[in-house]
Amino acid sequence: MELLSPAGNVEKLYYAYAYGADAAYIGLKKFSLRVKADNFYEDEYKKVVALKEQFPGRRLHCALNISFHDEEIDALKANFDYFKQYPIDAFIVQDIGIVPLLQKEFPGAQLHLSTQASCVNSEAVKMYKSMGFSRIVLGREISIEQIRRIKDSVPDMELETFVHGAMCIAYAGRCLMSAYLTGRSAQSGFCSHTCRWNFKLAEDRDSGNDSSAPHIITAEEARQMAQSGLLTIEEEQRPGEKFPIFEGEDFTAVLSSKDIRMIEHLADLRDAGIDSLKIEGRMKSVYYVAMVTRAHRKALDALEGKITDEEAAPYIAELENVAHRESTTGFYYNKADADKTTTGASDSKYQLAAEIGNEITGAAFDSVYSEGQKRGAENQKVLDEMHPAAREARLKDYEQHPDRRIIPFEKKDGWYMYECNAMNMIRIEDDIEFVSPEFCSLTIPAGEWEIIDSETGLKMNWTCDGHPTYIYVSHKLPAATLLRTLDPDYVEGKIRDTGR
Repeated sequence: MELLSPAGNVEKLYYAYAYGADAAYIGLKKFSLRVKADNFYEDEYKKVVALKEQFPGRRLHCALNISFHDEEIDALKANFDYFKQYPIDAFIVQDIGIVPLLQKEFPGAQLHLSTQASCVNSEAVKMYKSMGFSRIVLGREISIEQIRRIKDSVPDMELETFVHGAMCIAYAGRCLMSAYLTGRSAQSGFCSHTCRWNFKLAEDRDSGNDSSAPHIITAEEARQMAQSGLLTIEEEQRPGEKFPIFEGEDFTAVLSSKDIRMIEHLADLRDAGIDSLKIEGRMKSVYYVAMVTRAHRKALDALEGKITDEEAAPYIAELENVAHRESTTGFYYNKADADKTTTGASDSKYQLAAEIGNEITGAAFDSVYSEGQKRGAENQKVLDEMHPAAREARLKDYEQHPDRRIIPFEKKDGWYMYECNAMNMIRIEDDIEFVSPEFCSLTIPAGEWEIIDSETGLKMNWTCDGHPTYIYVSHKLPAATLLRTLDPDYVEGKIRDTGR
């Protein structure tokens, strides 16, 4: 089975490939259902071409999965020459109006039907096959048994399905709530995820009851209330905007669905006839893309007998260290599983602290070392020439403000220097933890690593976003290594305000 990972920008595309994806799906500006993802534009096609050369055999899928209006069709046509610069292997579409256009302009690219088209039966699959589609991204409301029946009916059609990530409460993700509340249409790629907001439930009338006298609602009263049309929900930041809630004969959960997690059931998907496993999350972080891709790569490798289940287990367990909500198996086994809702934002105890880049060796290493030694010698000369009282004051100031010290790093046998692109605060007194495509996790205690200013060659006590630094460490690190630290604001069991 193919492992298909999300890539909201070039950086995430690199980590998707590096951490084991067979293919990645991207969006292009204005034509993707995730326009809030960075997506791809201008001359980024050059970087994408380079990545495909760096990772030969990896595929690139492009999502053109919005519902097109005529003016958007015009814009699509106007951008065809630009799109042709990308090494696109397949287009993911829901609007059949653009199918003949893509077939004419991109005869070498495959057509994949988006999950937005809600294809969940074999007759529809046959119809799409006749139109030229080579793969169906099945509607998320499908079961394992229904997948098996479709594959038996149309064995030469590739089938793709979601195995991990956030799920939309609306049928096949076709939601009007975002457009109603914020004017941002989910069908045009502007979903504001209103289903994740904080709502309160109330009965929209004055019951006349004495509030001081509690009333225990019976099951029959609860049923009648749910079917009365008098219940409403109100989002906490939009007082006065009330939505009526009505429960019909068939129960449907309201609003925030659980995440889907199928990593423990990949064999069932394989046996049912799935050809590609899709991870949700073009708007998720580099850390999410890397860790979730890696876990599924190891799970697939174990399924194919390349490694043992015991070897894969630690990587799968790391999914708990990636931001997520409660999980479910969705509609695959039992429709009731998909009806269960949850609350709160995705969260994790870890934060991505830095991306580790190229190793600094040879002349580049010698240059930064020499610069540090020169600055250290100059500072020592200044101290030596100072009046004793002034020197004592300067040294005392260094004790009170360690960041002002000028200390060049020294060469250490068995240590390695790397580019360090920091995103969050990293302090030299802390233990740090690395993850990579080649090892699960590696903790380096304080004292076995240093932060070096990449311009001055001087040791630093901390670094964060915006500071060009190197990390000097007692372990060899493979390409695409990430540095994570514990999030100081994380409290287990507490739902944090994401500042939406």
